[in-house]
Amino acid sequence: MAQAGLRRRIWGWFFFDWASQPYNTLLITFIFAPYVKELMGDGSRAQAAWGFGIAAAGVVIALLAPILGALADTGGNRLRWIRGFSLLYIVGAAMLWFAAPDDFHLVRTLFFFAIGLIGMEFATIFTNAMLPDLGPAREIGRISGNGWAFGYLGGMIALILMLALFAESAATGKTMVGIAPVFGLDPDQREGTRFVGPLTAIWYAIFMVPFFLWVKDPRSRPAPKGAVRQALGDLRKTLIQLPKSPSLFAYLGSSMFYRDALNGMYAFGGIYAAGVLGWSVVDTGIFGIIAIVSGAVFSWLGGRADVAFGPKPVITACILILTAVAIGIVSVDRSAIFGIPLAEGSRLPDHAFWMFGAVIGAAGGVIQSASRTMLCRQANPARMTEAFGLYALSGKATSFLAPLLIGIATTMSGSQRLGVSPIIGLFVLGLFLLVWVQPDGDRAE
Repeated sequence: MAQAGLRRRIWGWFFFDWASQPYNTLLITFIFAPYVKELMGDGSRAQAAWGFGIAAAGVVIALLAPILGALADTGGNRLRWIRGFSLLYIVGAAMLWFAAPDDFHLVRTLFFFAIGLIGMEFATIFTNAMLPDLGPAREIGRISGNGWAFGYLGGMIALILMLALFAESAATGKTMVGIAPVFGLDPDQREGTRFVGPLTAIWYAIFMVPFFLWVKDPRSRPAPKGAVRQALGDLRKTLIQLPKSPSLFAYLGSSMFYRDALNGMYAFGGIYAAGVLGWSVVDTGIFGIIAIVSGAVFSWLGGRADVAFGPKPVITACILILTAVAIGIVSVDRSAIFGIPLAEGSRLPDHAFWMFGAVIGAAGGVIQSASRTMLCRQANPARMTEAFGLYALSGKATSFLAPLLIGIATTMSGSQRLGVSPIIGLFVLGLFLLVWVQPDGDRAE
């Protein structure tokens, strides 16, 4: 009976990844970002605006994430926090419906996009912190990998539904399967593509039901008197003592840079392809399907590699692969690949980007799964939510940096291709700091 209850809890925990993945898949990368580029017309200007908008959300997340994590460890009930931030997710996503072609307001659109993104990121802190309670330490890598693969599968199904039934081509008004958007949505007003916001919100609301039904928080307890003051005091003490835990300190620094670089790839992949290669929303969606299928398969395989070899070698290999891909991306445009001129109308750049998408999906899924496993090895088990708050801080303290650097580089160079080059340097910094990370954390010393 106890084993059946644990399996149900694990599957419920998986459903958070399934429910939340469309925010990344549909909004950040493959549907909504290219749509914003279409509305703005200028790819470089759209890429810069997208970068500054995501950077603003990243600042809010960086400031509040560790405080919320410490408060949850002190005040109990992580599920209550997840419910609250889920509401932000749903409202922020749903409001993107109002990004209409004849009434497009960039600041308003980015504001609601940021509200949803903040909700997703904060809810993720508390769900990730539940990972160590789902099984023995030797199984955490497999559970994390399976969860990430399950999330990718959900994202892929949502993307296919969006492309087949809703997202219309600006040129033809038809979806990927050659039909008008369903439910009578008006292609002239881009209602099919704009439905990506409500669809993302509805998907999350439906598929979080198994999470809330099956996941129980074993650490749930009433908040003690003075919980906020105690949480802030504990956080201050943790930050002061952090340099005394050199492996954890180095890992937070390493992940700060390599996750920021990866998030930059995700955030700008769709808008980059739309601007540099002239892809439509539908073209970018097909690119997304390739990346997600690859991500789902390799996240599952990566969880097994994590168990076999440990998360550190897995993370190292993924950083090297993603760095090579980043170099490849800035070396490809319509006219040349790696400096080699192409004939006019050549499809080779498209094929190269499809390959890049498959590799980014594979390595990106594996590294994110292995990263949360690594934190479970590095952190104090009694302060796990706080640790994931710090992990979010390390991911978001510079989460504005990649979008900001991309926004600045794009603005200064006037080139989308050169604008994404800061990603390469961030991966290299992450790899450098990983040298000081012990596979089993400071307690192994």
